[in-house]
Order: sequence, then structure tokens, then C-alpha cells
Amino acid sequence: MADSDPRKEIIKNSIRGVPDFPKAGILFWDVTTIMLNHEAFKHTIDLFAEHYKDKKVDVIAGFEARGLIFGAPLALALGAAFVPLRKPGKLPGEKISEEYKTEYSTDKIEMHVGAIQPGQRVVLVDDLIATGGTLAAGINLVKKAGGEIVEAACVIELPFLRGREKIVDTPLFVLVEKEGL
Repeated sequence: MADSDPRKEIIKNSIRGVPDFPKAGILFWDVTTIMLNHEAFKHTIDLFAEHYKDKKVDVIAGFEARGLIFGAPLALALGAAFVPLRKPGKLPGEKISEEYKTEYSTDKIEMHVGAIQPGQRVVLVDDLIATGGTLAAGINLVKKAGGEIVEAACVIELPFLRGREKIVDTPLFVLVEKEGL
């Protein structure tokens, strides 16, 4: 879709900025306010679904927590499987994991062994890309499982943090850009 798509403006205007969260000096873009606006939430899923409908996607892998919110309905819209990428201690059974750094911490994501089969085509979904650490970890995790990365998708990109540089070999689809620190 063209960047002039009026649905993107509705989405952008539905996102709340929260100063000094999770620590002083950070401007946190809260996508949960998109879900308070049915139209904005529907446009978000519709734009993602339109973008991926002809890309032969087998699996949507959504990051905890807000990537789960957008990833699951996208998987339903595409007729694809949904795989949650969770923080440690949230998934029962055998898991594989990957550590990563965010703009203000170090963390780890996990997924169930066998959730993604070798050769399956996967789209990673998160609410935003900042430094790119979370998406890079997800890319590595999918590759460990033998999946093929189609693309990464985020509602928001914070371009000034240059997260695309950490995932240079993976295409990135973003609905809106935001600034601020």
C-alpha cells in the first residue's frame, strides 16, 4: 500500500506516547491504545494481511507481548499457523531460545521445539522496531528451527535508533514511523 494510505494516519493517531517509561528519558510508544479504536485495530490487521496475502506465508511468529496481539489475528486472516515467541518461563515443554539486547536491557525469547518446521515460510511480527535486537533474536530463532524468513513486520519503526541495521538481510514492513527519546 502507498504511504499515503489514510488508514495509516488513523493508526498513527491512535498510538499514545508515554514519557519516561520504562525509565527516565524514554518516550514509550504504546500500541495498546490502537485496540481502543476498533477502526485503527482493524486497519492495522488489514494492512498487514493485504501485504502478505500473496507471499505464501506458513507461519506468523509474534513476539511477547504486543507482537502476540497483532500476530494472532494476522495468522487467522492469512490462514497461517501462529507461533508465540515468549520470555523465559512462559512456555511448557521443550524450547529453543535466543538472547538479545534492547535499547535499555538484555532479555531472551523462547519458542517450542517443533513449532516451526524446516522450510516453513515465516513472518515475524512485533509492535515496533527500535534498536533491532528483538527482531534479530527472532530471526536467529526461526533459522535455528530451519524456518525461512519471509519478512519482519512492525506497526511502528523508530528510525533514529537504526534498528534496520541489525536485520539488514531481512526485509522489514512497517506501517508508521515515530520519533522521540
